[in-house]
Amino acid sequence: MSSVRKIIRIDEEKCTGCGRCIPNCPEGALQIIDGKARLVSELFCDGLGACVGTCPEGALTIEERPAEPYDENRVMANIVRCGSNTITAHLRHLKEHGAQLYYEQAVTYLREHNIPIPEDNLPPLPCGCPGTQVRRIENSSEENSNQLPIRHSRLTNWPIKLMLVPVNAPYLSQSNLLIAADCTGFALPDLHERFLKNRILLIGCPKLDDARFYQEKLTRIFQENDIRSVTILHMEVPCCFGLVQLVRNAIMASSRNINFQEITINIDGQIKE
Repeated sequence: MSSVRKIIRIDEEKCTGCGRCIPNCPEGALQIIDGKARLVSELFCDGLGACVGTCPEGALTIEERPAEPYDENRVMANIVRCGSNTITAHLRHLKEHGAQLYYEQAVTYLREHNIPIPEDNLPPLPCGCPGTQVRRIENSSEENSNQLPIRHSRLTNWPIKLMLVPVNAPYLSQSNLLIAADCTGFALPDLHERFLKNRILLIGCPKLDDARFYQEKLTRIFQENDIRSVTILHMEVPCCFGLVQLVRNAIMASSRNINFQEITINIDGQIKE
């Protein structure tokens, strides 16, 4: 019986069949068929979106629609045939996304079928989803907080959430845009001084927000406001790269010639060269 839930949506017009999404779906919900990525089983798609940020064309998004309920036991029956590496990738995928119930169901399946359970301390696999991996970041700074200089905000516009910004907001006209993933403002300590001066800020999350809406809205912003330049600021995690692609797609759809710069921020707050 179908119910409304999150599930992968594939834009066939954008999909080139490159296959980069396939290793990031250990559940086996995606396959390349007739030169396109296809969702071959709703039962196997958990809707957590580990594959989204790996698509260079922005063809993968998360949508909510009626779909068959995800079935962890059927997924495990499919996964165990692929070997221990795929089992490890799947379990880590569930843990990193906080899908505790599915994780417990998967472990129970392994125990019931006398299949070894991978150790939790195995190194991360490239097909995992580091965007939600729990970690502690050691701050090596020894600065005395009492001696830090007082810095002033460089923010010149409000609202800043792309979902809320009017397409014809006055501050957008002939502006230099800084389009930043939500997490960058917390990961990068000097964002205001380094990137926000003389720029208009728009923020969003390419994984949790409506990517299709963002792309359509950005297209209109680029078409109607004579944007001078766009700087994309995003985290190093795979899902965050989706922001880059949707902005590129919007620039292309707007038929405007806009200077474009991409900057990647590491989890520890450093700029990735």
